[in-house]
Amino acid sequence: MKIYYYPSCSTCKKALKWLDNSELKYEKEHIVDANLTRKEIENIYKKSKLDIKKFFNTSGKVYKELDLKNKLLNMNESEKLELLASNGMLLKRPLLVEGNKVIVGFNEKEYEEKLK
Repeated sequence: MKIYYYPSCSTCKKALKWLDNSELKYEKEHIVDANLTRKEIENIYKKSKLDIKKFFNTSGKVYKELDLKNKLLNMNESEKLELLASNGMLLKRPLLVEGNKVIVGFNEKEYEEKLK
């Protein structure tokens, strides 16, 4: 199990605490330093079966500065994947990947259902 996180993100801290309290083994990677490639993001996205919009950190500074709320409407999937790979701060976090399971963000109920 691998979790991509951002150290000062309060949601990430909650997810890591939940994992620790549940005594689950995981590997953590700084979401920016991980420098996920377009292909890696595409693989995670396809496994998740989620809408690609779920992978964007819509409350983030970079998302807002780039006016992505409006720009994403006119972009195709490939362009969105390229954009996500261009800056780790655009990825919603935490991003947890275990085999074919992908969880975007932290919701305690979802973690309970998918990880226990």
